[in-house]
Amino acid sequence: MAITRGAKKAHRGSLRRRVFNLRRKNEVSRAIKSLKKFLVSGNKKEAEMMMREVQSALDKAVKGKTLKKNTASRKKSRLSKLVKKIS
Repeated sequence: MAITRGAKKAHRGSLRRRVFNLRRKNEVSRAIKSLKKFLVSGNKKEAEMMMREVQSALDKAVKGKTLKKNTASRKKSRLSKLVKKIS
């Protein structure tokens, strides 16, 4: 438990940031899951549309410092490779 006044304030801030970070991570994972559903079904047009949403969610997570830049870049690269592979 935080003892000093500054530590208590920092703890409150960390709890607030945790909520925002969880919300961003859930948005990213939801977008990736729906993209993978389109990949399994083989629907390329829908997968390309969903890829835009995934990229947007990842970029927002990087902007909010929830994810690191290279992590988001790696995820985008791997997912776009899967989208291109659909015939």
